[in-house]
Amino acid sequence: MYKEYTMDQLSLPMDLQEDIPENHLVRVINDAVNRLNMNLFTKAYPGGGRDGYHPKMLMKVVI
Repeated sequence: MYKEYTMDQLSLPMDLQEDIPENHLVRVINDAVNRLNMNLFTKAYPGGGRDGYHPKMLMKVVI
C-alpha cells in the first residue's frame, strides 16, 4: 500500500543519529509521529495505482 521506507538506510555513509543531540526538536517530532495511530490515513487511502509514500514519513517532512 505504501512505499517501504526505513530510517536505517544503508546507502548513507554516516549515521545521522550520532550527529543529532539527544534533546533536539527533531527527535521529539520523530518520536511523536511514530506514536501516532495511522488508521485514519489507512482508511482514507483508496489504493490502486503506484504505492504512495508512507504518511509518517510525509508528516515528518512537513513538520
